[in-house]
Amino acid sequence: MIKVLFICLGNICRSPLAAAIFAEKLLHKDYKQKICCDSCGTSDYHIGELPDERTLTCAEKHAIPLHHRGRQLNRSDFKDFDLFIAMDQANCRDIKKMATAFNTQPRQLFLIREFQDNPDFLDVPDPYYGGEDGFEKVYEILDESIDGLIKMMEKEFKL
Repeated sequence: MIKVLFICLGNICRSPLAAAIFAEKLLHKDYKQKICCDSCGTSDYHIGELPDERTLTCAEKHAIPLHHRGRQLNRSDFKDFDLFIAMDQANCRDIKKMATAFNTQPRQLFLIREFQDNPDFLDVPDPYYGGEDGFEKVYEILDESIDGLIKMMEKEFKL
């Protein structure tokens, strides 16, 4: 089983939406028995909280089931997950710092937009302080990037 972890700052906007989109796409590809995913944040700001209402609204609009409670990246994640997918460069740096503090390293660490064709920017913008249109833009970025991630996994892991 290949385990993928999507990571943002607070785990209530970008990373839970990414994990939900990814999980939905896995169902359509019949990879549910081969790949699983989760999401977390590098901060402890929203542990135990539901995703932001605007994230839930965006997921519902696109018929993406989203059932998640915020959690923070922890020591066991580094041994449990194969792919770490960060939403932005700041989170990527934080993941590396946390790994060093835990005396470990992620197996494979990527920025999600590395899998997007010709991204205009490497970071997925944090929509938290904006309006609903920002959440829709994040959905579009994640949807395209996740298609690229799945293509890479199909090739890399011979799915």
